[in-house]
Amino acid sequence: MIFGRSVVIGPTLPVDVPALYRWADDAETAALNETYRPPNWRAQEDFWSNAANDPSRVFFAIRATGAADIVGYIQIMKIDPIHRSASIGIRIGERADRGRGLGREALEMGIAYCWRQLNLSRISLSVFAHNDAAIALYTGMGFEREGVLRRALFIDGAWVDLVLMALCHPERGPHAPA
Repeated sequence: MIFGRSVVIGPTLPVDVPALYRWADDAETAALNETYRPPNWRAQEDFWSNAANDPSRVFFAIRATGAADIVGYIQIMKIDPIHRSASIGIRIGERADRGRGLGREALEMGIAYCWRQLNLSRISLSVFAHNDAAIALYTGMGFEREGVLRRALFIDGAWVDLVLMALCHPERGPHAPA
C-alpha cells in the first residue's frame, strides 16, 4: 500500500466488489465516463480480481486514511514498457466523497507510481468535454489538452466530444537519455 496524507492506495479486495459493482450500476455517474450497461456480477468480480494476470494494467483501491471502505479507484491501463506510456483513469464512487480532495491526492500518488515504479515517460487520459470538474483537476495537475474527438460517443441520447489529455514526465524530454 502507498500512504498519503488523506488517502491510501492499494489493492482492490474481494470485500470491495459490492461497492465497485454498485458504482458500475449507477447510470447517472456512468454518463460521465461511458454508456451505461447493466453490469454482470461475475464479469465485475473477474475484472477487478484478475489485474495481476495482465501486466498491461494496474488497479488501486482508494481509501481514506484510517478507513476500511473503498472510496474510489485508479486504473492504469495500456501500460507499454517499450514506449514507456500508459493511460490513467480515476473515479471517486460516492457523490458525498467527491470534492474533498481525495481524488486529487490519489491521482498525485498514481502519477508518482507511474514515474517511479513503472518508469513511464507519458501518461494519457480521455475525458468527456462537458466534465468540467475533471478537466479542471487534470489541467491543474499538469495534463495538457492534445485534441478532441468530436462526436466520439453516443451517451444518453446525445453525441459527446472526448478530450484527449496527456502528462509527460517533467525530466524526460524528447532528447533526454533513457
